[in-house]
Amino acid sequence: MTKRNYYAPHGGLPAQTDLMTGRAVFTEAYAVIPKGVMSDIVTSYLPFWNKTRCWIIARPLSGFAETFSQYIMEVSPGGGSSRPEPDETAEGVLFVVEGELTLTIAGKTHKMTDGGYAYLPPASGWTLENDGAAPVRFHWIRKSYEPVEGLDIPDPIVTNEKDIKPNAMPDTDGKWATTRFVDPEDLRHDMHVTVVTFGPGGVIPFEETHIMEHGLYVLEGKAVYKLNSDWVEVEAGDFMWLRAFCPQACYAGGPGPFRYLLYKDVNRHAKLGISGALP
Repeated sequence: MTKRNYYAPHGGLPAQTDLMTGRAVFTEAYAVIPKGVMSDIVTSYLPFWNKTRCWIIARPLSGFAETFSQYIMEVSPGGGSSRPEPDETAEGVLFVVEGELTLTIAGKTHKMTDGGYAYLPPASGWTLENDGAAPVRFHWIRKSYEPVEGLDIPDPIVTNEKDIKPNAMPDTDGKWATTRFVDPEDLRHDMHVTVVTFGPGGVIPFEETHIMEHGLYVLEGKAVYKLNSDWVEVEAGDFMWLRAFCPQACYAGGPGPFRYLLYKDVNRHAKLGISGALP
């Protein structure tokens, strides 16, 4: 089995002697939140979560993310929640990057470790606890589910990336591959969260420009990423948000693999109303 690395923030603060110049970028088309930004002073606490803090790295906001929110959760031993999700219309995905947690959903209990993935349908009544001896850190991606007449709400899914064979992109000699947790043709799902892997020398050889909004969290390695008209260096622990239709491309120079957790909205009609538009 190929060893997988998963970067997780641990907080702290930079030294007073450090330079403040960094790589953070916020534009109309994209944003880059470098790993060094994820310090103690930008964490949040959430209602009904015990012994827990989080970094909120994306949220619906004018001029920013429109379809999703993304948290990096840090739950200390003995912490967790029996009321984690306050919005009954929200679906979620958990992806574990460090430690072990216990997830209970649909009456079943699951132990999840690094690489663990869970899809949480809306109103599923899930709960989560850390009954181990060390903190657990995981991503929690939330989206308002868009129901469609005649389509059922998706079933819960709990699995691990390490148990799924990545799908290589055609004509890339395996240097560009995607680990999918959901069948792309299952129209019940209106978001996909995947793991994208580039081997050294792997590229996105054209500027992707599409309707899907993206959140990309770098799990491992480094690369140069094309965001709109800019080439930006990124590394493990960095987060990128890409607005719909923001051009993107990538070059992974190595020496090791470049991997990221990817969110995108899928399988629904484009909304025809614009907030604030004239009647």
